[in-house]
Amino acid sequence: MNFITKLLIKFGLLKEELDYHFVRAAMVIVFLFFGYQKWFDYEAQALIPYISHGPLISWMYPVFGIRGACWLLGVAEWFFGALIFAGFWNKKLGILGALGGIFSFISTVTIIPFIPNGWAASAGGFPAMTETVAFLLKDLVLMAVSFYLLRQDLIRVVQASGAPTTSGRVQLQSNPSAT
Repeated sequence: MNFITKLLIKFGLLKEELDYHFVRAAMVIVFLFFGYQKWFDYEAQALIPYISHGPLISWMYPVFGIRGACWLLGVAEWFFGALIFAGFWNKKLGILGALGGIFSFISTVTIIPFIPNGWAASAGGFPAMTETVAFLLKDLVLMAVSFYLLRQDLIRVVQASGAPTTSGRVQLQSNPSAT
């Protein structure tokens, strides 16, 4: 195990903020690709069971129609991704992007209890999920990642302003000596 640990250190895994930047880049890629899909009819059709059963997003079909709702989601995903990307240089914009991501993933995770045939009856139902629920469940992780970025960017904005937090100190999670 010591060999593996030393090798990982040599490859730079302890470089300060590597995880923070990697997570940010991954979220930009996720929003870029998921937003891109929204421009095509195949995706608009595939999202019908999700959007129509989403307690926070079902209003979009009556207002924008099937294609319009899909395009709106695509624009929103690209916008949040662009804000998260801008967060590499401007943490305030990163905060807005992370908040957008959190809202986006709350909107999709709340579909899980309402999606028809979400639990495999042949396996006894809940917690045996079908691919429909599995597709949505990944958004729980993406929501956690958005929260991580929100927290990290908020810490950096507060540190840059010199304002104390409610606890009187701000700590960066990626800095092991700050604990």
